[in-house]
Amino acid sequence: MEAQGPKRDFHHPYEPYEVQEQFMNAVYDCLEARKVGIFESPTGTGKSLSLICGSLTWLRDHKRQTFQEGLATDADEGEEPAWMLEHARKQKIQAALERRKAFQDRISKIKERERRVKERYQNGDRLYTKRRKTGADAATDDFEESHFVLDDYESDEEASKGPMPATFDEHGVSAATHALMEKLGYAAKRERAGSEEAVDETKVFFCSRTHSQLTQITSELRRVQLPPAISTDSTTSPGEQLPDVEEIKHVTLGSRKNLCIFPKVNKLRSATAINERCLELQQKGTSPDCRCPFMPTKETEAVVNDFRDHALAKVRDIEDLGSLGKELGICPYYASRPVVKSCEIVTLPYPSLLQKSAREALDLSLKDHVIIIDEAHNLMDAISGIHTISVTLTQVQQARMQLTIYLQKFRNKLKGKNRTYVAQIVRVFDSIILYLQRLTGEPKSRDGVVDMAALMSGKGVDQINLLKLNQYIQKSRLARKVDGYTVYADQVKSTSGGQEQAVVKSTGAKQTLPVLTHLQALLQALMNPSDEGKFFFTKEGTECITLRYMLLDPTNHFKEIVEEARSVILAGGTMSPMADYEQHLLSYLDPSRIMTLSCGHVIPPSNLLAVPVTQTVDGGQFDFTFEKRTTEKMMSDLGRAILAAIQHIPDGVVTFFPSYSYLEACSAAWKRLHISSDSGASTFWDALQETKPIFLEQSSQGSHPASDATKTMTVDSVLAAYSTAISSRKGRGALLFAVIGGSLSEGINFSDSLGRGVLVVGLPFPNAHSADWKAKMQYISAKTFKAGADGKAAAREVYENACMRAVNQSIGRAIRHRGDYAAIIMLDRRYGDPKIQAKLPKWIRRSLTNAAGVRALEQRLDDFFAGKP
Repeated sequence: MEAQGPKRDFHHPYEPYEVQEQFMNAVYDCLEARKVGIFESPTGTGKSLSLICGSLTWLRDHKRQTFQEGLATDADEGEEPAWMLEHARKQKIQAALERRKAFQDRISKIKERERRVKERYQNGDRLYTKRRKTGADAATDDFEESHFVLDDYESDEEASKGPMPATFDEHGVSAATHALMEKLGYAAKRERAGSEEAVDETKVFFCSRTHSQLTQITSELRRVQLPPAISTDSTTSPGEQLPDVEEIKHVTLGSRKNLCIFPKVNKLRSATAINERCLELQQKGTSPDCRCPFMPTKETEAVVNDFRDHALAKVRDIEDLGSLGKELGICPYYASRPVVKSCEIVTLPYPSLLQKSAREALDLSLKDHVIIIDEAHNLMDAISGIHTISVTLTQVQQARMQLTIYLQKFRNKLKGKNRTYVAQIVRVFDSIILYLQRLTGEPKSRDGVVDMAALMSGKGVDQINLLKLNQYIQKSRLARKVDGYTVYADQVKSTSGGQEQAVVKSTGAKQTLPVLTHLQALLQALMNPSDEGKFFFTKEGTECITLRYMLLDPTNHFKEIVEEARSVILAGGTMSPMADYEQHLLSYLDPSRIMTLSCGHVIPPSNLLAVPVTQTVDGGQFDFTFEKRTTEKMMSDLGRAILAAIQHIPDGVVTFFPSYSYLEACSAAWKRLHISSDSGASTFWDALQETKPIFLEQSSQGSHPASDATKTMTVDSVLAAYSTAISSRKGRGALLFAVIGGSLSEGINFSDSLGRGVLVVGLPFPNAHSADWKAKMQYISAKTFKAGADGKAAAREVYENACMRAVNQSIGRAIRHRGDYAAIIMLDRRYGDPKIQAKLPKWIRRSLTNAAGVRALEQRLDDFFAGKP
């Protein structure tokens, strides 16, 4: 739909283009109408800045309107004379302005203090310096063995009365951490009557995939200046006039790995190790000398408030918060939590928003707030990925070893219930190990759906109540105790050579990686509804076998967010095709609640040439289906087509292949095959190399076959070398071979001379014969059939849409700003199909020409680049 609305001032820092105005109006209208928006705005059109300006302009307007409505309600309900009502109205406005002025004064003082903060700490602040010295000098890694002993476990009936603690997310936060914050007085602070910080006003949660992307959002936020929601009027005297611009109140939430400032913890390599170590230091019975010296306490509440004011004084990214925590001597991971309720916009990574346990642990309420999910083209895959668990046979065996060692060590200190449940977990692990070992001995099956009855057929497993077992694992914190003891025993092994060394050494396995916490998620997945997800196995070689739980339907997990929030916006550069979001992620919503928008690009149509190339040089069909693409004839025809194209495209050309294996196959064939049958003719590879030097994307799984002339390297180095080759060979440029879905197909700018041409080879359909895609398509088909529609057609549509979203991501790499121009060439007969073309983004479709052969393409390229600068 085309969003139309009144002319609004969105306070954009630049003069917005028409498509940006359209986009910001759509955002505003969506939030005002409490709808769910699916918005597409091509990369290079200022999407992030438009999202910020559109949402925050609405937010300030909404606050202003809510305040005015409150005044009107007071007047309507009152029975006093008009002059008294007017006086009360002015008093209420004055009180609001005074609160704003008090906040501004506090922030001004903070900014002044920041200029002197280094000098203050160089001279030594009594409170902060003392606390830092205590942590640096007194903290040790010494633990008593009793630290790892399980507490007595109460009866199942008594345990079931209490609330179940949330599971740990990938950041390691849990309900136990929330309980700690309450104990320290921060989570409970929201309940204090009359506290300004307790008001959880409507705010924007801005979510993206990575902290680097959130850092870019933070940079954009610094550009925006907005008028206050409540401004001065005739009720204030001239001396009380406040600024016409009010600072945006923002905080970014991060993981311990990003924010931990305790050297003894943040030096650990993995996020899991950091999370577990942090939680260990908070456990009851931990020596005061071992505790983290930066953990907030009731005694340091003033420091936490100081952190809050500093955090709100200006827009800060995740690195700034870490530095601020170090300066104030307070943990930024925990101190940033109380800041959230004072904010207008909170930026956070995907897992912190999309996972319910993470939201609960962070004490995030989404009730009536605005959710914006940027880079949402892979949202459904991201939700599935968060809830997907993958463990190898080796990990299960290692977890069983660690559990056995723990049981042997503390058997005499564990009472009945603990012994019973630990023994049950061992039996479950034995059953899983036996099942995976049997599969390893079956050479024919490479992957498949797990037979759940066989997986849980071990001795006595059918007598185990998995619900009670999972309840025990969570309430007893068994995984943390065992993993903590594993690390402790390994440290003793490396230092003292004592008894623990012999015990650990006897297992014959490395004990440095805690795995039971990881396996805990697998045990919980065994209780999930059977129709929502499936267990699969995959084998690599003869030894490595992996057990994986895959979430097939993300609908219910995302539904909780949609139903709780006021409004949700899914935004991305390439959201097309959008049908999957409407029909599968948001199928429960009335269509009237869903708002869609596909913006055009800021470039004029004449700056883009999009050509489906369906015919080879000799008039045959380009057919890159899996069965035909590896024939020598098809790879030769492809080589000729690429050679013809790059001879008519200046500067840099990026060619995207459907897979690493096909890129390798083509590279090997072109180095072997000659362009003509004459013995002296060049190989295809030599001809391509002579036209433009070739660079290859490096697969993370292995290397490509290379000659001296071929440059295979890491992503950063290949981009640097490719860029240097283009700048040093003005006009000639370079040729980059990349893979759809690979490292170079998302988030990389091939602007200007880096990408005057983008070639896409074939359609990267997922492997329909893989166990997970079979299960996914069967699930979609069955679900759609139950709803009274054609199940097979729906499954096929999802399959095609997954392919085309990957294509759209790749071809959007070239056009990055208003003055940019490029040619997009799609090589495959199927790109001539109107159904496939309809799945391309709107901005590409408007520049799409009729299908052509290679010879016609050459002329179109010459005409397109003629007259271009």
